[in-house]
Amino acid sequence: MNAYLGVLKKRLSVSFEYVGGLTILLFRTIGWVFAPPYKRFQLFDQMKKNGVDSLSIVTLTAFFAGIVLALQSAYTMRQMSAEIYIASLVSLSMTRELGPVFTALVVAARVGASITAEVGTMKVTEQIDALETLATNPIKYLVVPRFLSLCIMLPLLTIIADAVGILGGYIIGVANLHISHHLYLKKTFDALVYKDVFTGLIKAFAFAAVISIVACYEGMRAKGGAEGVGKATTLSVVISCILVIDLDCFFTALFYFVWR
Repeated sequence: MNAYLGVLKKRLSVSFEYVGGLTILLFRTIGWVFAPPYKRFQLFDQMKKNGVDSLSIVTLTAFFAGIVLALQSAYTMRQMSAEIYIASLVSLSMTRELGPVFTALVVAARVGASITAEVGTMKVTEQIDALETLATNPIKYLVVPRFLSLCIMLPLLTIIADAVGILGGYIIGVANLHISHHLYLKKTFDALVYKDVFTGLIKAFAFAAVISIVACYEGMRAKGGAEGVGKATTLSVVISCILVIDLDCFFTALFYFVWR
């Protein structure tokens, strides 16, 4: 019994230490965001790498998510002769949940892994130590541009994913379920209110902060050469995906009780 308690205590200690490290890095990053000099070109480069280059895979994922959602809901809706409500279901599901979550998971896998590998390689090759030797703060130089780029681009990608997912549902509704074009669009936009889009964007912003901080934190902790960078990259993606799901649950419950 004492052995199990000892293991549990150790794991809790490691978990609290990890969360504390992420929190400290987050607040230090926010502090350096407002400190000059402001490297706009470095930020634009990260926005292009982390946002624009992710557009194709995000739109592809959202498009098929909308199609699958419409097809799966059609089974139940047909039994109740309520196929028209598929338009409302798809639009609300994409804007509130699937759009932000799917986009965050795709970005965590693609961008989060890339950031961790890049920063981790700099760590194990002592380039970060060289930056400190040259009186350059690694957080300002490495973390801030990646943090800002994701916080800007992930909500934009989420908006695009919402629209593309709704388009996928529209194609199924009109072509397969034979719902009137005008009626489908009317039900889609009648169901949506600003709150639905707004809550999805709040989630996307929080997901962006988590993905960037976890990726940079794991990269700056990497050690042990190429093998260590690989382990840090894997851990970064896994932790980011878990935290995205956890945060989604938290925000969904919060919005339900605040704006129901």
